[in-house]
Amino acid sequence: MRIFVSACLMGIFCRYDGREKENAAVLALGERHQLVPFCPEIYGGLPTPREPSEIFQGRVRTKSGKDVTAEYEKGAAAAVQVCRMLKCDCAILQDRSPSCGAGSVHNGLFDGGLVPGDGVTAAALKAAGIPVYTAREIQQGALENA
Repeated sequence: MRIFVSACLMGIFCRYDGREKENAAVLALGERHQLVPFCPEIYGGLPTPREPSEIFQGRVRTKSGKDVTAEYEKGAAAAVQVCRMLKCDCAILQDRSPSCGAGSVHNGLFDGGLVPGDGVTAAALKAAGIPVYTAREIQQGALENA
């Protein structure tokens, strides 16, 4: 399989805080599958590091209040394009992110709270028919037999 992966999960220093979130379970999939690293925020034109962002009332805003929805949408569109072009079978994305979170994201209040929903890229990939898994699901054995 060819698997689209949030670049931070592969040890690439691209998170908002300039760090990575390397995930051993995701990297282990690389022994049997082709992993395609991608950071939608970078493709959307945002720097690393960057101010934390969260989704609130359908918009992505930085902690200081700047609307960065357009950058997140641009990165999401690029993610869909890359998945289609490379014929990715699925995506593994970083949990809770305003871009990559799937199933739950931070609540937009910058207080650590979560709400049900998808990040901008996760929603776009799902809408394009690409199965999306979170890093947490991979650690719990999703794709184990793939």
